[in-house]
Amino acid sequence: MADWLLMAIVIVLVAFVPSVLYLVWIRNTERYSREPYGRLLIIFFFGAIVSVIIAIAFELVLTTVFSQNIERIYEYLGDNPTIPVLILACVIAPFVEEAAKGLGIRRARRTMTELENGIIYGAAVGLGFAATENLLYETAALAEGGAQAFIATAVVRSISSALLHATSSSLLGLGIARKVLGKGGWFTYYLGAVAMHSVFNFMASFGVLYQDQLGDVAFTIGLGAALAIVFFGVSVMRSKIRALDSSSRGRAKPPL
Repeated sequence: MADWLLMAIVIVLVAFVPSVLYLVWIRNTERYSREPYGRLLIIFFFGAIVSVIIAIAFELVLTTVFSQNIERIYEYLGDNPTIPVLILACVIAPFVEEAAKGLGIRRARRTMTELENGIIYGAAVGLGFAATENLLYETAALAEGGAQAFIATAVVRSISSALLHATSSSLLGLGIARKVLGKGGWFTYYLGAVAMHSVFNFMASFGVLYQDQLGDVAFTIGLGAALAIVFFGVSVMRSKIRALDSSSRGRAKPPL
């Protein structure tokens, strides 16, 4: 019993600690008027619990509807077994998950006094969502492939999927903050987040989709491209936070 409890604690920590560390890192990118940790953690756990439940529910419904119409889709696109994978990973999941995370960002809209607030709250809800998603994938990897598969999955997802969810929802967060502050709409930013998520998922699936044609190099290409998307997105996100923070420092509080 004690061994199972210890294993469960380890699995949870492996899934959640990287996301929490990323949250601290992104939050501290801002020098002035940093967001309170208590408020950030509320949004983080909204993403980890509520957004995940909403996303799973809608993805199950939409996947079921899609499956019932699969023959009609094959008529137009050909009898290709990769089509359901692409539809789920590159269409259904990005639209549903970004919308579910957006609900968490909206919970913080009354405290958004600067545009960078939206970016940081977006990253917070995305990292919470990623933590729970990683928990599910890593647990499955441990059950199916043992410790080696668990470690490999944890490492890859901690440096890819976790940061992808942070960057895509930070873009939506910027759009929501612009709407709250009367500087424009948010829907274009939502579509941008969906597009980023969709391209990442396509590259993450590249190895599975094209292994027959390219061999194991397909996995290297896919992982490399997915990591490039993530690292570029994080760099742009943090640069935007610093630029916005610097432009508003004259009316901000001293660094915390």
